[in-house]
Amino acid sequence: MKKFIAAAAATLTFAGAAFAGGHSVTVGVSWSNFQEERWKTDEAAIKSALEAAGASYISADAQSSSAKQLADIESLIAQGANALIILAQDASAVGPAVQAAADEDIPVIAYDRLIEDARAFYLTFDNVEVGRMQARAVLAAQPKGNYVMIKGSPTDPNADFLRGGQQEVLQAAIDAGDITIVGEAYTDGWVPANAQRNMEQILTAVDNNVDAVVASNDGTAGGVVAALTAQGMEGIPVSGQDGDHAALNRVATGTQTVSVWKDARALGAAAGEIAVKLAKGEEVMGAAEWTSPSGTTLQSMFLAPVPVTADNLSVVLDAGWIEKDALCAGSTLAVCQ
Repeated sequence: MKKFIAAAAATLTFAGAAFAGGHSVTVGVSWSNFQEERWKTDEAAIKSALEAAGASYISADAQSSSAKQLADIESLIAQGANALIILAQDASAVGPAVQAAADEDIPVIAYDRLIEDARAFYLTFDNVEVGRMQARAVLAAQPKGNYVMIKGSPTDPNADFLRGGQQEVLQAAIDAGDITIVGEAYTDGWVPANAQRNMEQILTAVDNNVDAVVASNDGTAGGVVAALTAQGMEGIPVSGQDGDHAALNRVATGTQTVSVWKDARALGAAAGEIAVKLAKGEEVMGAAEWTSPSGTTLQSMFLAPVPVTADNLSVVLDAGWIEKDALCAGSTLAVCQ
């Protein structure tokens, strides 16, 4: 994943419907699903940003169906959306929806997940760096032994961005013979139950001979921890991402090593603000061109993630991301006293 380089003050102007007088912008949001904790936080931030800009919010939940997502986006367009924010269920299947939006001169934001279309604005965190952060934390906790890689959904490009970053960090230890990857699996739909089943199967195949797990988000980490706990193996290093409250509590109690925090409030706020600007044809500050591994160039913005471990849990407390009672239940860490 090629990093973009841009001055912080860079500005770009994007085509979009211009709104005169008191005509307000309507932003349609197509969610892939709401089964993961974090999307509700993203939604609240988007709504807040739109309200501050005097814009309206409409949405649809695809319920993990790529076919339903296409129908949802058609409906959002029919309801008068002037800009679309799309969390793609299947990045390769959402193309017709982007085309439908382009036919109506409606700008599209590919939210958190890449849509390989030069007409989309890609807004996310640096997911390769997230993968590096996950692997660094697990490697520091367990520099030798048998590793399992629990990946994200095979239909989400982020899964491979994360895996690429993880491999960058682990490669030297693999080459040195310090680490052996004894199991690896994608997690359909990022569903925790699928991650748990994958982990259970790998544990059975290797007779529980596992020393660490690089799991690609907090939902899959939860499934992994459940599988490990059933075998009396809780406490071996496990990674995650998103800063889910349950995962941060696992970090505080020692069953998860790291959750790479991607402040969904910041991402959602940026999406709402950018959607309004794109709809109005106004400048977007901080945007830059980024080229995907397959060669598609998109206008993009990447936010910075923060790895949260037992050593810096105060960062999420100080930011008001989680209440101390929720973070610290069952924990004896000093930050929780």
